[in-house]
Amino acid sequence: MTEGDMLMLRRHEIRRLEVVRKVIKERMRQAVAADLLELSTRQTRRIVLRVKQEGESGVIHRLRGRESNRRTDDEEKAKVLKLYKDKYEGFGPTLFCEKLVEIHKIRFSDETVRKWLLKSGDWEKSSKRRKHRQWRERKEYYGQLQQVDGSHHDWLEGRGAKMVLMAYIDDATGRVYCRFYKYEGTKPALDSFLRYIKKYGMPQIVYLDKHTTYKSPSQATIEQELSGEEPMSQFERALKELGVKVIHANSPQAKGRVERLFKTLQDRLVKEMRLKGIKTLEGANEFLKEYLPVLNRKFNVVARGKGDMHSSLPKGVDLDRILCIKTQRALRNDFTLVHDKKFYQVLDNTSAKTVMVEERVNGTMRIYTRDRSLKYKQLLEMPKKVEKIKMSELPFDLPRKKHIPAADHPWRQYRNRYSEPFDETNLADIIS
Repeated sequence: MTEGDMLMLRRHEIRRLEVVRKVIKERMRQAVAADLLELSTRQTRRIVLRVKQEGESGVIHRLRGRESNRRTDDEEKAKVLKLYKDKYEGFGPTLFCEKLVEIHKIRFSDETVRKWLLKSGDWEKSSKRRKHRQWRERKEYYGQLQQVDGSHHDWLEGRGAKMVLMAYIDDATGRVYCRFYKYEGTKPALDSFLRYIKKYGMPQIVYLDKHTTYKSPSQATIEQELSGEEPMSQFERALKELGVKVIHANSPQAKGRVERLFKTLQDRLVKEMRLKGIKTLEGANEFLKEYLPVLNRKFNVVARGKGDMHSSLPKGVDLDRILCIKTQRALRNDFTLVHDKKFYQVLDNTSAKTVMVEERVNGTMRIYTRDRSLKYKQLLEMPKKVEKIKMSELPFDLPRKKHIPAADHPWRQYRNRYSEPFDETNLADIIS
């Protein structure tokens, strides 16, 4: 070692050097030193001999500063980085590694690829200071609680129209069901729940936010206040008829499981659809059929309790009559009614004064009185109102009734006052 060279020892190497010096000075036996250093006596002898010959640098491992024998070839590394820039820009390291294995049959660890991307500047670390919140334990059984919400996002990245993803995630297992719609409203919510029931059954509890689709913003009527009821949205009313309990979250963090799901899907699902070149809502829903099973296999957890809490539908229940928009309308004397700015003629005879209009999620409409379905047809033209005739438009003049002022009318008082004979005595009164 030349003068001026600095020997950089690590903490464990300094400790090792102290023990070796004691062995060299015969203050400690090699067997005791081997036990302290957690090495074999043979390896301890080698280190002691090396320190005697080379000095303090003898405790340094011979591979320090040398490239690893398992080091990735520069060509392989360059190939991976080129793939990322050309095809997978914006992908996270974990998702990028999955695509490398699935499509290109290239296998590297997530951490290795992350270090490459950070060094090349293609990926940046992101850390956010989070507000402290109390952790809530998962429900015990599958089907016990479903967190439901809609996500507004540019899912097609400008390749097609904007869509909303209606998602269901089981609280106990993390199993996901979702479907794309044009907007987040009552009909998409009812349609998604109808499809969920047909696939899995009815959950015990549905956990939602306070979007007007799920919670009515209307003020309670006097009758509802007297009975202790709250106004319900169409979605709440339908779930109550099915016997499903509805809970409304007071903040997005309260339903954190579905919020984190949207964060994952807005990263992974968007990029998966980009690779498939999907441009339409119909194509996106078809892709979900093959994507969701893969997602669920990857991220599902085992519920603490065994069994499925989803309940089956009772016999005779007509889901189409429950999962629909119900509106009460007045039936006129000529058996006509107005609904959604359209005019309808009821063809069946009925004594009812009001009817229930049911808008189904499939786009059809039914009119009921109690449990009886009424036939109807839409009138293409609204009946014209009879316009009032103006007096100026009459072809003749109507005789006018003579107007006689009342006895206390000011005109009569003025006339009576000045019709009296002039008298200078009452001149002051007249002037006043």
